Amino acid sequence: MAAQNLAGKLAILVNPKGKRYLKRVLEEGEIHTHDGVIPMEDVARAGYGKAVATHKGKVYRIVRPTLHDLVKGVKRQTQIIYPKEIGYICMRLGIGPGVRVIESGSGSGSLTVALSWFCGDTGRVYTYDRREEFSKLCRRNLEWAGVGQNVETHVHDIADGFLQTDVDALFLDVRTPWEYLDQAAAALAPGAPIGFLLPTMNQVSELVAGLEKAEFEEPEVLEILVRRWKANAERMRPDDRMVAHTGFLIFSRRSLAVENAATDVAEGKGLELPEDLAGTARAYGEDVSQAATERAVETDSDSDLEDKE
Repeated sequence: MAAQNLAGKLAILVNPKGKRYLKRVLEEGEIHTHDGVIPMEDVARAGYGKAVATHKGKVYRIVRPTLHDLVKGVKRQTQIIYPKEIGYICMRLGIGPGVRVIESGSGSGSLTVALSWFCGDTGRVYTYDRREEFSKLCRRNLEWAGVGQNVETHVHDIADGFLQTDVDALFLDVRTPWEYLDQAAAALAPGAPIGFLLPTMNQVSELVAGLEKAEFEEPEVLEILVRRWKANAERMRPDDRMVAHTGFLIFSRRSLAVENAATDVAEGKGLELPEDLAGTARAYGEDVSQAATERAVETDSDSDLEDKE
């Protein structure tokens, strides 16, 4: 089987010591390394999984870049979201083929690259940034990575609301996300997940307080720490350094529409529901109605106490 010509594609060259070089393979030109010069045409002709030699005889292996390599290889003008968070974000938000997802805070586009990769041809990614230079950088990085055909970039202030509705997931990577919870709720489908990334705990506290007051439920707060080990069969031990705290991840869901339906049923508004859902809604509605009555009694009692004082 003939080797695939790599001209125009990204490839990783690995030197004898394991150092990796992520390069765009051209039809002409040279790659200069500490071990010597490698003609581009040799790399293009060899293909993935093969090897080429420098003019000094040093052998470099050619491997296909993974999504991990692409995410870490984007050109940066902002802090990026790292693979250790991106993997969990995509799993937690249910990102996959056919999913429509909003991202706010395009930045350098590391997460956008992953979202585009996972959503595939049938999905759609809508990424927002109010700074045009970052939106353009995100688009350039998408094109560099060979993805982005399913991505819409928007230079837009999300304080004015999102341009899409009923999306399947949303991720906010902004400094004060609690200020945009109403806009996020308006864009999300009922029950759809939302995620956030914040660097400090005081920001997390502010956000969780906002989620409790807004149309969201099931809040989750976590951080992901990665400790690598020295891969030596005779002397296995942890590396001296580790990738520790890079940010807190917060996840929640937009409240389900059944809650409003349950309240309507409890109040006798004649809402028609399927029989299997109606029983659940009535039971839930009775709880809501009882809780509201108890709160009203407590409020009246408090008012009486204040009058007596």
